[in-house]
Amino acid sequence: MLRRLYEWALSLVDKPHAIWVMAGISFADSSFLPLPPDFLLIPMAVARPKRALTYAIVCTIASVLGAVLGYAIGAFLWDTLGQWLIRLYGLEGKVGAFRELYAQWGAWVIIIKGFTPIPYKLVTIVSGFAGYNFAAFLVLSLITRGARFLAIAVVLNRFGDPVRHALDRHLTAIVSASLVVLAGGIVASLYFF
Repeated sequence: MLRRLYEWALSLVDKPHAIWVMAGISFADSSFLPLPPDFLLIPMAVARPKRALTYAIVCTIASVLGAVLGYAIGAFLWDTLGQWLIRLYGLEGKVGAFRELYAQWGAWVIIIKGFTPIPYKLVTIVSGFAGYNFAAFLVLSLITRGARFLAIAVVLNRFGDPVRHALDRHLTAIVSASLVVLAGGIVASLYFF
């Protein structure tokens, strides 16, 4: 299954709509969908290392626009859609503590979660709900999401062929290790936040 998903992502590279699919996933990841754009960004950048920076910039812009929607959900639609999404992710018991955390460490919460693959939509929705300064939220989202996606792009731009060979040979092990790290991050996020 992983191999098919990887090959599907690689097959998208030659399609004119591939970048828009990646942008749509990046947008949705920051506002409502639990699917990080990395699963398209990485194979696309591996297949076309010279376009990796372009892909990262598109991911960043789409992610920040999605973050604006997530913020709006928290700020204006909390009683309906915002609470429903939080319940969907099983975090209704954490909102009060998360809001207090924002009052004390707001910028750091955005910085840490914006740079990691931990679902960013939780940050965007609660930022709006907590009334975090929108301009600061926007700037921090741009910096952290941009740094995250550009770091991936720079590595893949520089080491695209060795990464592609490693993925071709060890895809299951690499994805499994990545999922363990992601799951650990989510568990730590739920525990600490």
